[in-house]
Amino acid sequence: MTSDAAQSPAKRRLSLILAGGIAGVAVGLAGVYGISLFLGNAPVDPACRPAIETARRMAPFARGEVAAMNAASRPIRLPDLTFRDGSGAERRLSEWRGRTVLFNLWATWCVPCRKEMPALDELQAKLGGADFEVVAVNIDTRDPDKPRAWLKEAGIERLAYYADPAAKVFQDLKQVGKAWGMPTTILVDGAGCEIGTLAGPAEWASEDALKLVSAALGRATN
Repeated sequence: MTSDAAQSPAKRRLSLILAGGIAGVAVGLAGVYGISLFLGNAPVDPACRPAIETARRMAPFARGEVAAMNAASRPIRLPDLTFRDGSGAERRLSEWRGRTVLFNLWATWCVPCRKEMPALDELQAKLGGADFEVVAVNIDTRDPDKPRAWLKEAGIERLAYYADPAAKVFQDLKQVGKAWGMPTTILVDGAGCEIGTLAGPAEWASEDALKLVSAALGRATN
């Protein structure tokens, strides 16, 4: 059997598209049966216990434009995801320890991804700083220059450029039940633990989104 690593770019892309097709079903099951359907009764990592309270604080703000945000009731510590920065240097999610991260996966072939990128850029402009960053990782598996060109054309200027042309980061999140399709967005606390996950696009520059993220950061939401 062909491994994920050995799959052609076309097959990897098809896999992501098919995964997106079952996103609604999977999210619906999670809402009906609870996240334990996917995680079983495994104990919460002690490092992730503070994320439970953060998720509870954030949950009332999952409404309107970000109503699809699923606050974590049993947060997990995410894998130490690896990707590349604009200079080609390897980066790891663990480098953001101590900061809250809105971790987003996108691709130029994903129309909803392209649609939400300007809003993510604006969210970074409004709330980004020492304690928060939008980390958007491109997973185009073909022309590596295409994502950069598209970002420039779209006027995306505040987001740092990160990419994983092997799309391994998607597979790593898929293995822990945190990636159903594209786009995928996970709010991660300073310990690397999930606060909430949103499958699909959202209007991240909206008042609803700003209040949601501010609540997760412990900032005033008025």
